[in-house]
Amino acid sequence: MEYESIIGLEVHVQMKTSSKLFCSCRAAFGREPNSLACPVCSGQPGALPVLNEEAFRLAIVAALALGCTVAEQNRFDRKNYFYPDLPKGYQISQFAYPLATKGSIEFEGADGGPRRIGIERVHIEEDAGKIIHKADSGQSLVDLNRAGIPLLEIVSEPWAGTPAEARACLESLRQLMRYAGISDCDMEKGSLRCDANLSLRPRAHTALGTRTEVKNLNSFRNVEKALLFEEARQKRILNGGGSIEQETRLWRDADGVTLVMRTKEEARDYRYFPEPDLPAFTVDERLLAECASRLPEKPGDKRRRLIGAYGVSEYDARLLTADRNMADYFEACVAAGADPAAIAKWIAGPLLEELNRRGCAIGALGLGPSARAGLAALVASGELSRLSATRLLPRLIDSGEEPADLVSAMGLGQISDEGAIEEMVRHTVAARRAMAEEYRRGKDSVLNALVGEVMKASQGKANPQKVRNLFRRILRP
Repeated sequence: MEYESIIGLEVHVQMKTSSKLFCSCRAAFGREPNSLACPVCSGQPGALPVLNEEAFRLAIVAALALGCTVAEQNRFDRKNYFYPDLPKGYQISQFAYPLATKGSIEFEGADGGPRRIGIERVHIEEDAGKIIHKADSGQSLVDLNRAGIPLLEIVSEPWAGTPAEARACLESLRQLMRYAGISDCDMEKGSLRCDANLSLRPRAHTALGTRTEVKNLNSFRNVEKALLFEEARQKRILNGGGSIEQETRLWRDADGVTLVMRTKEEARDYRYFPEPDLPAFTVDERLLAECASRLPEKPGDKRRRLIGAYGVSEYDARLLTADRNMADYFEACVAAGADPAAIAKWIAGPLLEELNRRGCAIGALGLGPSARAGLAALVASGELSRLSATRLLPRLIDSGEEPADLVSAMGLGQISDEGAIEEMVRHTVAARRAMAEEYRRGKDSVLNALVGEVMKASQGKANPQKVRNLFRRILRP
């Protein structure tokens, strides 16, 4: 039997607010356990919740970014279940009246073309705490710092696709949430988590098969690997004449397998009922308009605009728009006078390498667009070679000095005098006679090595294009 996979994603996004969803405790990561808890988020009797207005606004912005229809009437519900990290014995969520429905997310499909899947619903809920298992003592400890942090749950419609497409969809969703300023979506810190569902059905059939859900996947790689494992596991069972049990499973990365966690609950098992401590409320046109004004340009639209307006390559445009701050930085540099093509290659090359080396985002660098544009202008004018500019970059970031002043202080000005360069080229020809002869006889690949010898001798200061032209003129007149 030939099957196709039906995939669904339930994504939990921690919204970027200063305080928790229903109390004034700080919403922060990495603090001393239980140092960010109060009677409300620790579930003390008589403590009453108050809705965080900014969290509600961010949720509306996210829903609009996904093209959803925001409900006029909203209400919170109690989702009842018992777990050590849920101090109240229930979670305040939205069930009967979700914030928004019927949106979509676009990503690159398996064939390289655009793929769009539907968003079934978007709703707000509070996060649970965290259980820490101590292997050495056999104890399980509860940290309530995360309890009550505002979550946005985004539920996709079921769609026929591949595990690789599920990963691409999740990556696209993370990029959109970052662009809209909803969350930092750092999976290592748990601010983006995914539950992935998969079922199989015979090709050309329309009825959905029995699905399994893999909980709390915390990396794109694990989402793809877990779905691939489930795909293969379910095929083996069905082809062997068995049936799929509806269940919740967990992913054990060390062994590359999913394991049964519990049989899947239905909605009735949670005994939902309206949250009595929070009134129903209405989303009016004024609030919708305010939230719509916060919508950013979408990543795909920005990429196409950079290509059309500035003539940057598709490759560079993808790198620039991977992060909203990077794209904004590029446009600020262009506005400050930088050549678009040159600055795009510089940001996507040396600057991105320096960011990766430092392990930080571009917003954390002490390098303003005017300084960045000044550095690019020195490279474009030939006063500074790209190699020297790369050497200059770390000190420019750390010191905040003007690029021209640093070039002078570090003696990095580019050598463009043709007489001086020709002397170095002829010295290299004499010192590397075998290589020079190979190039003279037509072996083009040797030219890069010869140019590299001159650049090394000049400490990266020689104008590389002039070096290249002089080798051609001397060895292939």
